[in-house]
Amino acid sequence: MSDSLPKALENLASFFHSIPGVGKKTALRYAIQVFNQDAEYQEAFGEQLKQLKKQIVRCVSCNNISETEICSICGNNKRNQQLICIVEDIRDVMAIENTQQFDGVYHVLGGVISPMEGIGPSDLSISRLVERIQNMEEQPEIIFALSATMEGDTTNYFIFKKIRDFVSKTTTIARGISFGDQIEYADQVTLGKSIRNRLPYDGSQ
Repeated sequence: MSDSLPKALENLASFFHSIPGVGKKTALRYAIQVFNQDAEYQEAFGEQLKQLKKQIVRCVSCNNISETEICSICGNNKRNQQLICIVEDIRDVMAIENTQQFDGVYHVLGGVISPMEGIGPSDLSISRLVERIQNMEEQPEIIFALSATMEGDTTNYFIFKKIRDFVSKTTTIARGISFGDQIEYADQVTLGKSIRNRLPYDGSQ
């Protein structure tokens, strides 16, 4: 950062900077903003960070975040448990839920396969997904809702080869989402239409 910065402030800024999308200047601004708050705010802020790992867990079924072992979506018997939408991140779950166009359940991978970034299949919750599908009494429909990137398409194909004998149908969201776009940044109308107008997936897309 800078030799003029107190070490404690620089250390705090480095934590903010480690968050994807937060540059050095923004990270420093966040750190200064926290410093400028009163002691009560700072203590509450620190306590909330401590409680994150204690109060929030991963759903044992879909890998979404939850306050309970089974998340509220997986535990909702009004949702179509035979319709599983595969997403990269919990933010994608939030984006799709906001469209109010999907009544199935999810599986959160935790990213996509990306050799350039050192992310392989074993770094994602793919094996849990395969096991989940194989243990279902009825063969489900799978919706691929990964980002329209080369990494997303590679991940789709890898998963498809693992599950194709255990599912009734595989589809992908319609390409109303432009190539290279991330699901979480799509507007609700476009994303909702992409879910409704999903296309058959056979691994050749």
